[in-house]
Order: sequence, then C-alpha cells, then structure tokens
Amino acid sequence: MNYTRILICILIMALVTYLPRMLPLAIFRRKIGNQFIKSFLAYVPYAVLAAMTFPEILYSTGNLISALAGLVVAVLLAFFNRGLLVVALGASGTVFLTEQLIHWVTGT
Repeated sequence: MNYTRILICILIMALVTYLPRMLPLAIFRRKIGNQFIKSFLAYVPYAVLAAMTFPEILYSTGNLISALAGLVVAVLLAFFNRGLLVVALGASGTVFLTEQLIHWVTGT
C-alpha cells in the first residue's frame, strides 16, 4: 500500500467536505435576508441528493420495469407524507414482487 497516496486522498476529501461548510460562514457575515437566496439554499441539498440517486434507481434492479414500479410506489408514498421507512420498504417490496412476477411470467 502507498500510505502517501492514502493520506493525500484523505486530505483532499477533508478539504472537499470542509470548504463548502466553512465558506458561507467566512463570506456571509450577516444574516441572509433575500427570500430567493434563502429558498435556493434550502432546496440545494434535496436537489443534489436527487441528482445523485435518481439515475442509479433506474439501474439498481435486474429489470427496468421493476425499477420503475419501485420508483412510482416510492414517489406516491412520499407524496402522501409517509415516513422514510414506509417509503423504503414499500419501494423495496414493490421491486421484489415485480421481479417475482416477471420471473413467473417469463418462466426464467
């Protein structure tokens, strides 16, 4: 193992995670009053999380149909204000049942 490379990677990851948290504190000395900027900053974490996870949702199962079924169930449960555990279990259960149905219909 190359310990120098590992330490450099850890340093880079620390800077990448620390800078976005430290810069707003250093740049903005007073409270942000602009409603547009406040709402923009409030929704950035959700947009980033969605952008990181959405493509992977479609390719995480053995079949695109089961992935879409799980996605639809997750969106519907989230829309009706169900908890995170209910959404995750509902989507996972839907994917499992859809995969079983596909295997039963195709005979594989």
